[in-house]
Amino acid sequence: MFRIFKVLLGGAASAAGLSLLALYALQNRLVYPSWAQGARKYVDTPDNYGLPYVERHLKTTDRVEIRAFDIRREDSNVTWLILCPNAGNIGYFLPVVELIYRRFNASVFIYSYRGYGFSQGSPSEKGLKQDADAVMAFLQQDSFYKTQKLLLYGRSLGGANAIYIAGNYSHACDGVILENTFLSIPKVIPHIFPWLARFSFLCHERWNSESEIEHVDPTLPWLFLSGKKDEIVPPKHMERLYKLCPSEKKSIVEFPNGCHNDTIVQEGYWDKVEEFVRKYM
Repeated sequence: MFRIFKVLLGGAASAAGLSLLALYALQNRLVYPSWAQGARKYVDTPDNYGLPYVERHLKTTDRVEIRAFDIRREDSNVTWLILCPNAGNIGYFLPVVELIYRRFNASVFIYSYRGYGFSQGSPSEKGLKQDADAVMAFLQQDSFYKTQKLLLYGRSLGGANAIYIAGNYSHACDGVILENTFLSIPKVIPHIFPWLARFSFLCHERWNSESEIEHVDPTLPWLFLSGKKDEIVPPKHMERLYKLCPSEKKSIVEFPNGCHNDTIVQEGYWDKVEEFVRKYM
């Protein structure tokens, strides 16, 4: 019986080890579920919302082609750079793009991360940061966009991208809006998967916004939008990011009934955004 018990224990340990190895190897598919719900097969386009656009094909430094919608209006002096969350594709966000274009009289640039929509490659933290570099290179070289004020608007994972861009291209940015963004992915894991809390050190997709935000330009205005019922990113993450941000022009707005994906439709959300835009942009 003792020998059988040892064999069973060894088998259980091996199974657990294999599970952790599989989790380590497949974590990119969990962090970046670009494959879900057919989001790689069809991408809606701005013309379905009456928006003029050009589809851009940008090349990154590692030769990956990413796709973007360039939605400009000549009577605008502000461009919103949309940094999407980790699920779906840029077509999912077009109803909000239409709102921004019309309500704020703004140009909009929105792009697919690598491995999302019709962009090439596979997503990773290193790769998405290279995508951001390619987008910023385009915006700074384009004769129209280089004359515009640039507002970064990032939700969830997009907020981590916004923090990266603000930290590395502060000279080209004029404001940042973050919604339901995390301190880092390892610090989100215990909240979503409590049973994996002990193994969060295995997460190689880190997005350490907690550290990066401390080094942004203190003259850059920031607006933090937090859903207090966020079931994916603990609201304390947004509180902490707000406190760590060295900006002299920052504010945080909390929505008592906002969950991770519906904070954007909470009463007063767009009014607060409009106040920020009027004040700083």
